[in-house]
Amino acid sequence: MPIEASEPVTGLLLGWAGGDRNCLDSLILLLDAELRHIAHRYMRLERDGHTLQTTALINEAYLRLVNEREVRSEHRAQFLALAAQVMRHILVDHARGVCRGKRGNGIPELPLNEAFIFSRQKSNDLVA
Repeated sequence: MPIEASEPVTGLLLGWAGGDRNCLDSLILLLDAELRHIAHRYMRLERDGHTLQTTALINEAYLRLVNEREVRSEHRAQFLALAAQVMRHILVDHARGVCRGKRGNGIPELPLNEAFIFSRQKSNDLVA
């Protein structure tokens, strides 16, 4: 089935695949309501008090899509599936970062030295 560039979304996708970033900007504006619906659906599945919001998720997805070199989307559904996949990756990366921060974020553990714990000298700060 040949791709018709007469549909606005298809034309913008073809332009974006050709390297025109302005086409992606127009595409995001054209599909804003659908992208918000996808992002909102993902955010409803996240825990309460999540630090990312729907708009931030869409913005992060846009930033990742701008850096995409090989675009394989030829239709609206393919682009929305790609955007949904990017949003899911963003949420997974965010969750990994939160968990990493809870576990020391790569800071090396310091061994406890018993000489420091059971010192006979009183600390001036402790006495005060």
